[in-house]
Amino acid sequence: MLILPAIDLYEGQAVRLFKGDYAKKTVYSDSPVEVAQDFKAKGASAIHIVDLEGAASGKTPNRETILSIKRESGLFCEVGGGIRDLETVKGYLDFGIDRVILGSAAVKDPAFLEEAVRQYGEKIAVGVDLKDGKIAIHGWTETADTDTDSFFAYLQKIGVKTVICTDISRDGAMKGTNLELYRDLSQRYSLDLIASGGVSSLEDVRELRKMEIYGVIIGKAYYTGAIDLKEALEAAL
Repeated sequence: MLILPAIDLYEGQAVRLFKGDYAKKTVYSDSPVEVAQDFKAKGASAIHIVDLEGAASGKTPNRETILSIKRESGLFCEVGGGIRDLETVKGYLDFGIDRVILGSAAVKDPAFLEEAVRQYGEKIAVGVDLKDGKIAIHGWTETADTDTDSFFAYLQKIGVKTVICTDISRDGAMKGTNLELYRDLSQRYSLDLIASGGVSSLEDVRELRKMEIYGVIIGKAYYTGAIDLKEALEAAL
């Protein structure tokens, strides 16, 4: 199972939100590149990066910081937030970003999603963020009318390989992840599922590993010291 420590970016800083609330933001580092280098030193092979400003605005204000993280760390980087057209997808992938995550655009613009998957295959992932059972979009500030089950079936049908699924109610809350949700999704769909939101203990990691989940994102638990990254990497083997 792949462990992806997370770097959420806001104004060039590494931050974490509480349940997706931009008003409840904690700054953990002024140097996201140093954070990535620390991940690497502890044995991580991949990073999950989100441009929080981009997720809300549809632009990529933290692009240069993201490219610096990739350039300086050399780790596998998946990036989301504000990626809503093929030009932006191409720009990230041409630079060497390994996988881009389509969130709001995947829900709102299926033609764009399908063309991105056609052109770039497994380098395209989809982020499905769930808020009270509905799909949240635009930096978690709105919910879509799209039925969750229908959307997962659609993603599988069009050839999406990787889905990052976040339970917003657990994100940053340090109350454990939604094991029931991920168990259900992993049994019903043949997707590479990455669990995100609320992973706050090694027990969470071990339980997800038992389900043979493809990957796990560790965010606030790393920054607060609740999870030792080296131990998490060992637990995922």
